[in-house]
Amino acid sequence: MYRVLALLITYVFQPLLMPTLVVALLLFKGIQPPQFNTTTNLILVFLVFLTTFIIPALSLITLKLTKNISSLHMREREDRLLPFGMVSAFFLLSTYLFSTKQELDPLIVLAMFLVTACIILLTVLTMFTKISAHMMGVSGLLGFTLFVLIKQPESQLLPLFLCALVLTGAVGSSRLYLNAHTPKEILWGFLVGFSVCFTGMWYWM
Repeated sequence: MYRVLALLITYVFQPLLMPTLVVALLLFKGIQPPQFNTTTNLILVFLVFLTTFIIPALSLITLKLTKNISSLHMREREDRLLPFGMVSAFFLLSTYLFSTKQELDPLIVLAMFLVTACIILLTVLTMFTKISAHMMGVSGLLGFTLFVLIKQPESQLLPLFLCALVLTGAVGSSRLYLNAHTPKEILWGFLVGFSVCFTGMWYWM
């Protein structure tokens, strides 16, 4: 039962989903008044979902089907370099496309830039060591949530922050339970994801 729960958490809250959650957070609970109406915001969230989740996920499945990687779990460090590199390219392209839209809030572009910086940094670090991409993703979400909570305490975002905090612990525990990472790899994933996203938002905003 515990293994099934750990796998479910791992599959549902995977790193590719984090950009969508971050953009949804900023569009609907951000530190500025809504820039667009609800329909337009939902379209923007879907575009982020399409370019940072669906397309990268399909590319990873293709790598598996063509036997360029042995498993979608990518347990070995060497199996991660090509997929992470491809995902970095997709994220870079997505961030560039969003940055060309002058009517888009710079806060959203900054968030996309920081998320992209995380995956590029993850790719570079993977050349030397293995760290948890899951932990980097969820701790990045935690960093964004904490930033909005501090900047706009009246936003009633404390329950969402607490949920993000619990989720971070759940993801880390699940990866450890599944023997997917060592405690050190979990810790490094947390430190990199949280520090890049929170510090980046704090410094530029």
